[in-house]
Amino acid sequence: MRTYLDFEKPIAELESKVAELKALAAEQRSVSIEEELAKLEGKAKEALEETYSELTPWQKTQVARHPERPHFRHYVDGLVEDFTPLSGDRSFAEDQAILGGIGRLSGRSVMVIGHEKGSDTEGRIKHNFGMARPEGYRKAVRLMEMADRFALPVVSLVDTAGAYPGIGAEERGQSEAIGACLAAMSRARVPIIATIIGEGGSG
Repeated sequence: MRTYLDFEKPIAELESKVAELKALAAEQRSVSIEEELAKLEGKAKEALEETYSELTPWQKTQVARHPERPHFRHYVDGLVEDFTPLSGDRSFAEDQAILGGIGRLSGRSVMVIGHEKGSDTEGRIKHNFGMARPEGYRKAVRLMEMADRFALPVVSLVDTAGAYPGIGAEERGQSEAIGACLAAMSRARVPIIATIIGEGGSG
């Protein structure tokens, strides 16, 4: 069942009526309600377009954090062929908040790197809600340097509330790791395309 945000309630009501009419039409095939259904669907579409053309800054933030918004894995599964994940920073550990690997996008070999938040409670804990630790940034550096060596364009999918602010992360050099990641991006000789697919917080 679709999740609606607070400001989407008028849209939810119209779409609920559309669903009811469709169910009624399926039960009573002798009754023709196509015209009424088309009108309601038109109203729902207009309400959606009008609502999203006048979003406040906070409503835009809510949309960026929408629980049903697609994540890194969804984009990779839908757009990238022959994706081979690459893990670890070769120094401390694997950070599941940042995922990456090699695949083919529109027939072109690329390096894909991005934040993964997880889609349910278990997944969010596993991926630390998309908040990377130092080892995640160092993994990103390793993958960008690999992409540079093999002339692979880098596609970066950003979706994070920010870098993880825990004590352990700070002890392992969080700020240095972020700086090294930015430096690696600036040194890269291959194209880097960064796309914000959700939140674009610091880190």
